[in-house]
Amino acid sequence: MTKKKVLVTGITGQDGAYLAKNLLDGGHTVLGGLRRNSEGKHHRLKELRIAERINYLELDLMDQESIIRSIKETRPDELYNLAAQSFVHASWNCPAYVSQADGLGTLYILEAIRTHSPETRFYQASTSELFGNAQVSPQSETTQFNPRSPYGVAKLYAHWMTKNYREFHGLFATTGILFNHESPLRGSQFVTRKITLALARIALGQQQTLELGNLDAQRDWGYAAEYVDGMTSIVRNGTAEDYVLATGKTHTIRAFVECVSKMAGFEIEWSGQGEAEEGLDRRTGQKLVRVNPEFFRETEKIQLVGNPAKARRELGWTSRTSLPDLAELMFKADYDRVSTNSVYF
Repeated sequence: MTKKKVLVTGITGQDGAYLAKNLLDGGHTVLGGLRRNSEGKHHRLKELRIAERINYLELDLMDQESIIRSIKETRPDELYNLAAQSFVHASWNCPAYVSQADGLGTLYILEAIRTHSPETRFYQASTSELFGNAQVSPQSETTQFNPRSPYGVAKLYAHWMTKNYREFHGLFATTGILFNHESPLRGSQFVTRKITLALARIALGQQQTLELGNLDAQRDWGYAAEYVDGMTSIVRNGTAEDYVLATGKTHTIRAFVECVSKMAGFEIEWSGQGEAEEGLDRRTGQKLVRVNPEFFRETEKIQLVGNPAKARRELGWTSRTSLPDLAELMFKADYDRVSTNSVYF
């Protein structure tokens, strides 16, 4: 395989770190785009032992000049735009920022590629949040979009701009519509990582109880390290297209809690109903989980679950890691971090 020069925005995030390792393992040169205030936030890259192998550039999606400069000077073979404000609920607190960073930032990149590096193959990180309050399930590449948050709306703008630059300007511009994908590198504000981190702390006597919202909410959860393999397959495909990456299955938050509790050495049983429901350790009676209504999200009318048939058929990509295996990977990593006082993200 020809060695490539690859620019990754959002390289300090979960997906950016796994993608960078994937690329470096393949012998490629990796350029990491960083905002100035992201310097020093390399904990994920350090955990994967690749932080020193990346060439860093100052690149801010809010700063069009930094984007133009970076692309003009490097002319990368591939560019993966993974940078975003990606916490859905928080996007309501800063809708203007999210609109510019997640939406217009993508336009700035596309325009810089068109003007200064038209041979660059581009990947835009789209999201299942494009479907929002979906009207059909499962969702595929042809399902109508209906975003329900500033994050989803901004990502939809970026998604459509990518398609339009592909069709109007002829750029090799692709998107991956990724459903929830988790890992030991997931941020602690996301529910799966909140669960594994809290139960590790409870097991080690450092926390009393885990508070969660709707235990019966369902998500299509996959393993992030596998999803970045899908990203590179999309970019290196013969034609530039859009693909859903998903497991095609859903699991409840309750099921994820039960998997992790077992890893932590607890036998969880549920008592009460609705907002009064609690999860207790059967052997000791310790209260492990309680429901907090503040964490409830608007319930989707139609379940968000992806149909990855196109990716399986055209790219040969599938999600392989089961939910119990994913829970085990995440819990073991957090247990080790809590044990050694090294929880950084």
